[in-house]
Order: sequence, then structure tokens, then C-alpha cells
Amino acid sequence: MSGKLYICPTPIGNLEDITYRTLRVLNEVDLIAAEDTRHSVKLLNHFEISKPLTSYFEHNKDSKGIYLINKLLEGENIALISDAGMPGISDPGEDLIKLAIEHNIEIDVLPGATAFVVALVGSGMNTHKFAFEGFLDRDKKIRRSRLEEVKEEERTMIFYESPHRLKDTLKDMLKILGNREISVNRELTKKYQEVIRQDIETVINIFNEKDVKGEFVLIVDGFKGEKTLANDYSNLSEREYVESLLEDGMSKKDAIKVVCKERKLKKDVVYKQVLDL
Repeated sequence: MSGKLYICPTPIGNLEDITYRTLRVLNEVDLIAAEDTRHSVKLLNHFEISKPLTSYFEHNKDSKGIYLINKLLEGENIALISDAGMPGISDPGEDLIKLAIEHNIEIDVLPGATAFVVALVGSGMNTHKFAFEGFLDRDKKIRRSRLEEVKEEERTMIFYESPHRLKDTLKDMLKILGNREISVNRELTKKYQEVIRQDIETVINIFNEKDVKGEFVLIVDGFKGEKTLANDYSNLSEREYVESLLEDGMSKKDAIKVVCKERKLKKDVVYKQVLDL
């Protein structure tokens, strides 16, 4: 009989936010898989939990995922934890959960601390409907392209961001989304927690005057204007279609991909038509 995979959220800052149930499970399992064992061992030592610990992170998830599945199939119970918050949210825990489901392994997701829920509830914005975007891409072209795609999203939007990319992301948001309301949450539940509820332009000015430190959750107000009609490319040639997408800010490479997919054409067919663009 196979073991059980426990998804165990850990505190996002304040150690008091761990649940009694999570502590019990961590004490009972055969193995704990952690995103960063050096970070997690401090948490486990604080609560006097002594269990075998193994790493499971983005760059070893393929090989280590198979290893963990085999352990589960052998009957061991495993707890998955991330550096902070709920495993599976913007981290490779999502892949291990999919693998476990494919192998009919029982999964028990424990409730607990999750940064974006804390930030959303404290933003004062609409919580009835919201869209979790997670981390925007590091590549500025892809990041801006994604912001273009969501600029008319009416639901409240949630983004994660790192300190060294925060200013660039805010500038892109101002340019593409406009100067709408935003709640910037830094180091939630920690000693230097900070929440700034302002418009995007004001927030940019605030961070231009200070060093940017800590991890951020950005809550952005949904689109309030009138939506533009979607472009109709059906009457355009492949070349004209690519040209139109380029005018919308898409890269040539991505535009060719879109046209090939929409028209069900091979890449070289479209590429020959736009060589000189």
C-alpha cells in the first residue's frame, strides 16, 4: 500500500502562524521534502522536529520527483514544504502533486499561511473575483506582453515580485495598465512588514527614494474602463497578420508562432513571407 503525500504550508514570516496540524504531520511522516533544506532546517529545529530531510526544488524536480514517488509507492509518508507559504503556488510543488495524482497516490493538502490571500484581503479591493498572475517573466518583452494581455482584466490582479525587479515592473504597469490603484505588500507578517495603498505612480515615487528590500505581493485594481473590440485578423494575409501583431508590440518570433498556430501553417511557410520585416 502506497504512502501519503502531505502538502504542508509553513509560515511566510511569523513562526506563530504554523498550525498544530502541520506540526503533528511533520513529526509523524517518514521524510520531509523541502525547497531549501538549509532554510527549512531552521524551522524544524525551532519546533524540535527531527526527521530525514531531502531537497526538492526547480532544478532537481525531475530526478527528485521520481525518487519521491518511488518512496511513496514503497509505503513511506512524505511531507512537502516550501521556503514559505503553500507548496504548489509559484513553486515546483505543482509538478510533484501532478506526479502523485498520475500514480494514484493519496494527497492531503493542509490549510495554512499563503501570502497572496493575506495581501488580497488587506488591500481593500474587490475580493469577490480575482486573478492570480504570480511572477511576471524576467524577460522585459515577455513581461510587457503579458501586461498587455491582462490590461483589460476586470478582476483584481495579484502578482509576486522580487526586490531587484520591482521598479521595472511598476514602470511597465504604469505605462501599460495606467495609473490605477495598487496595494504593495512587503515582507508580510515579518518584523518590517510594510503595506502601501496608493496609485502606481505614487508608489514608483516612493520606491525611487528608498532601497528596495524583501519579497513583494502586488494587488492591482481591475480594469474599470470600456473594453476595446478584439482585432479581427481573419481577412489579412499571413504577412499582414504578422505586421499587425508587430504593431501591437509583439516580437517577430512570437508573431510568427501566433500566425502559424491560428492558421495551422508550418513555420517556414510564414517565415518566408516576412523575411524582410
